[in-house]
Amino acid sequence: MKRLLPPMPGYCLPRHCPGGSLLVFAVAFWCLAAVSAVSAAEPTLVIERCSLFDPESGRMLPEQTIVCRGKQVVAVTDADEFDKSGGVSGEATRIDGRGKFALPGLIDAHVHVVFVLDLAHVAGDEVLPLYLAAGVTSVRSTGDVPAAATLVARFAATHPEWCPRIFTCSPLLDADPPIHREVGYPITDPAKVPALMDEIAQWNVTTVKIYAQTQRPVGRAIIEESHRRGLFVTGHLIRYSAQDAVADGIDCLEHITSVFDFVIPPEVAGTPGHRGRLDLSNPLCESLVADLAQQKTYVDPTLAVFRNMLLLPDVPEIRDHPDNAHVPQRLREFWPVYLRRTGCPHGGELEDRRRTFARYQELTGKLYRAGVPLLVGTDSPEPHVPPGFSLHQELEMLVESGLPPAAVLRAATLTNATVLGENERLGSITPGKDADIVLLSANPLDNIRNSRTIELVIHSGIVCRPAELLKRVPQD
Repeated sequence: MKRLLPPMPGYCLPRHCPGGSLLVFAVAFWCLAAVSAVSAAEPTLVIERCSLFDPESGRMLPEQTIVCRGKQVVAVTDADEFDKSGGVSGEATRIDGRGKFALPGLIDAHVHVVFVLDLAHVAGDEVLPLYLAAGVTSVRSTGDVPAAATLVARFAATHPEWCPRIFTCSPLLDADPPIHREVGYPITDPAKVPALMDEIAQWNVTTVKIYAQTQRPVGRAIIEESHRRGLFVTGHLIRYSAQDAVADGIDCLEHITSVFDFVIPPEVAGTPGHRGRLDLSNPLCESLVADLAQQKTYVDPTLAVFRNMLLLPDVPEIRDHPDNAHVPQRLREFWPVYLRRTGCPHGGELEDRRRTFARYQELTGKLYRAGVPLLVGTDSPEPHVPPGFSLHQELEMLVESGLPPAAVLRAATLTNATVLGENERLGSITPGKDADIVLLSANPLDNIRNSRTIELVIHSGIVCRPAELLKRVPQD
């Protein structure tokens, strides 16, 4: 049986509380009373009169005041009510939020904090400030050596002023030999899965990842054993079909290809240019999309990495994207080397490859309209997928795929927090949750590119300035 994720909490916003004016007054009074009791020993931060994005309703709520004490949000209330109450007592850092837009800290659901970086001779801590500079306050590692990833995560936890929060994953559970020997772990006998999970669980991972060559008997055993332990299971699928994995209860599919590759009718497969010309209304596709929606299986499209795999190095606007300049030179110089090693680009002539990527985006939009829950992940730091900043590219491509900006922002905040089992403390700006906030100068609901207009980032209650964070990233 698929693991049930915890329910998403409601807001403690006066204008959303049910039960009439008496309850509204009581909630507002409670929030403001909590603020008045702020201890002088804990720093207090007040963002006054900003607009606040509510990922549950998809609305931008005007004239809100946010109060953070220490690492937590302690009150979110109507600005006029806050002012009438007298505000906070004692010393506080105040930020004028007029004309500004507050988002919950963004979460990247698919990164690697060791793999690729290790090959490029770049240490994980060297690129971590890029995430915070781009408003990404948490990341989910999706396949690294557990010992190394754990060390990076521990380092990040001790430096919240310039590192995001890191959630770790198992190695890539694959056949023998694994495709990526640096981060793969061979497992071919279902009977050995419980012992393997005993070992993996000791690393306190939140996610278990099934990789490309795994076949159904082992994949099903991994899902069942992981669910017994309350662990979330995702998969990058090739030999284990999406249809079978969904039937076996997998929680998530990584990459749009883990869906696309299993909706190609046998009579079409192998014909010239078939991927770019695939009719996504075919019965195989309709059936799988319906199953994904019914089972509420998450899909993490990671469009950025597949755009690059298909179009690099032939498209200058990708190869020379300004975001790439933020990463260390060692990584920039390694990217074309890695592309050659992996045989990119794939798919023949550039126009055929463009059509294939257009089908990937079309399928992403189809999944959203069918009710399949989508995540926002990038596969950073794969070639030309810069840490942190590529998340904004992913947001843009999801909107191009047909998702409304509000749905994309919800996926990058509350939905991503939910798959981490952290929606009670991350994913929205709500009293009691961690103070992870991105303050923008323009409304991303008007144009998703406005997600880049970052004035400051608050991570665990600490105010971080993007320009200062970027100075921490070596350029050599």
